[in-house]
Amino acid sequence: MDWQKGETSNNVEVDSGGGGGGPRFGGGRGLGLGGLLILAVLGWVFFKNPMALLDQGGQQTGGYAPTSQPAQVDPQQKLFVEKILGSTEKTWGDIFASMGRTYVDPKLELFSGSVRTACGTASTAVGPFYCPGDQKVYLDLDFFRELQQRFHASGDFARAYVIAHEVGHHVQNQLGIFAKVQQLQRRGVPMDGPDGLSVRQELQADCFAGVWANRSQQRLQWLQPGDVASALNAASQIGDDTLQREARGTVVPDSFTHGTSAQRVKWFKTGLDSGDIRSCNTFAGEP
Repeated sequence: MDWQKGETSNNVEVDSGGGGGGPRFGGGRGLGLGGLLILAVLGWVFFKNPMALLDQGGQQTGGYAPTSQPAQVDPQQKLFVEKILGSTEKTWGDIFASMGRTYVDPKLELFSGSVRTACGTASTAVGPFYCPGDQKVYLDLDFFRELQQRFHASGDFARAYVIAHEVGHHVQNQLGIFAKVQQLQRRGVPMDGPDGLSVRQELQADCFAGVWANRSQQRLQWLQPGDVASALNAASQIGDDTLQREARGTVVPDSFTHGTSAQRVKWFKTGLDSGDIRSCNTFAGEP
């Protein structure tokens, strides 16, 4: 992937650490319970324990999180993230404009170890995640090493897919899909399980990542042989069934939150093939 061709975003921040810490979950300024449930789902993109989002020291209500350390970021890796995020800004800005809407760019914060967010304090164990409370994507670059070593998914386009998926959640937030999911949840529609709202929401973010891949390739011609295969492999490696089988030796569909490997590949490829956001209605019919 010739990622240097991408537009450069000015919205990548590096966590400086320091300070007294932000409010923990349950504090008066955090998200409400519904927002926290959505965050727990979204933070589980790579089958991480959502409890890791909570500050692990002391009580889980009120108070403040411990001071974090400044992120150590390789300049080349930061530039890569800036280029990928910049390409998503251009893609979604154009798509929203075609719908007569204005796309508000998200921020992306790079951190090491732990980070304070509007949704609470998160650790590296959570993996990449999006916080609707501050409209930011959070990424510990060490995850890219885990992506290669644990998930056997290497290549720049596989890493770009991770970022595009998280930006896909920001797109959902901009389109009001988060609010609709919360409304359905309050009506008793299940979040987990093979037909749950969580699975449908995550698969839609995969499809949106595919739409970005299609549109950015049309504009930049930056993909090289093997790039698409690497992204499809990444999607396959992080399916609920594959990860559960690896971790437990068995598959429990009732606990699915992100979809099977086949579903994740299917929906990423749907967006990639069509380049059309209208093809990404994962909430209709079978996911």
